[in-house]
Amino acid sequence: MIDYENLRKANESFFDEYRKSFNVLLNSGWFILGNAVKNFEQEFAAFNASKYCIGVANGLDALILCLRALNLEKGSEVIVPSNTYIATILSILQCDLIPVLVEPDIRTYNIDPRKIEEAITPKTCAIMVVHLYGKSCEMDTIFAIAQKQNLSLIEDCAQSHGAKHKGKLTGTFGYGAFSFYPTKNLGCLGDGGAVTTDDESFANKIRMLRNYGSEKKYYNEVVGYNSRLDELQAGFLSVKLKHLHEITQHKQKLAQLYHAGLKSDFIKPVADSDYVDVFHIYNVRHRKRDELKEYLLKNEIKTEVHYPVPPHKQKAMAGVLMKQQYPISEEIHATTLSLPISYCHSENDVRRVIEVMNKF
Repeated sequence: MIDYENLRKANESFFDEYRKSFNVLLNSGWFILGNAVKNFEQEFAAFNASKYCIGVANGLDALILCLRALNLEKGSEVIVPSNTYIATILSILQCDLIPVLVEPDIRTYNIDPRKIEEAITPKTCAIMVVHLYGKSCEMDTIFAIAQKQNLSLIEDCAQSHGAKHKGKLTGTFGYGAFSFYPTKNLGCLGDGGAVTTDDESFANKIRMLRNYGSEKKYYNEVVGYNSRLDELQAGFLSVKLKHLHEITQHKQKLAQLYHAGLKSDFIKPVADSDYVDVFHIYNVRHRKRDELKEYLLKNEIKTEVHYPVPPHKQKAMAGVLMKQQYPISEEIHATTLSLPISYCHSENDVRRVIEVMNKF
């Protein structure tokens, strides 16, 4: 059986380093906002070419805290892709803001810059992009729109650690919100997240907000949250960050096998020299997606669907999102299939997947 993901196998080569990290933590007696968090923040800021990194509890909190730190007027509108994981939209709703959904480019699955400007109204305060599957959005165009319209720009980088557009890293165009959920290319062994920025004032606001609104212990300057990256996960992330380049290269190599080997029946991710893709997910599209998924399972190959239900069709969004049609998003959600592309997979695993798929 070829698993879609096996987190034990994906992390197995790091176990000895994880144990050393855990022992250092255990012997230190300091478990919240200590040296491990500080060290990882410095390391990840350097990796992502950002001046500041602030560790938080998870990716959703990273988005929420970015919005809170911007002090946006309640009821203002935030432009967001219609094709995304629901957490992106939840962050907007949690801050009493209005999500305005914009359809993706059918080739990249990311928000279509050409449709952003027509969605801007006098109530628009920010654009929140999502670098889906490990491919950057068309950030030069989007950044120019944000500058022209004087809008805040937030990047959901939950799937794009190390991805680039025209040589520039995701999370450096606007305020970067990262997730370190275990399945990510840079995943910890639990929940974790971070915010990246070059703005010192913004960084200080995030630090206060994550820690009860406090800069100095027991003195609370603003209404804050308890959203701290803990020492344990920070230590594990420092271990894995040292290996992120080889993890990314491994996934890129597997992606190239899929690119070259899969027959043209399958719509494959678009390749473009302006982009460095990190392939958190390798997705294909096919009109008989459900039959394909079942066929692969019968041949002992597990796959996933990212995502089966678009946000505007979710029960939780009934009466929340404006009643509009999002046909491109619906088409993607109905036809997309994610293939095995983990650090635990070998080239032979992928060749087997290709062989089976090409007989479908």
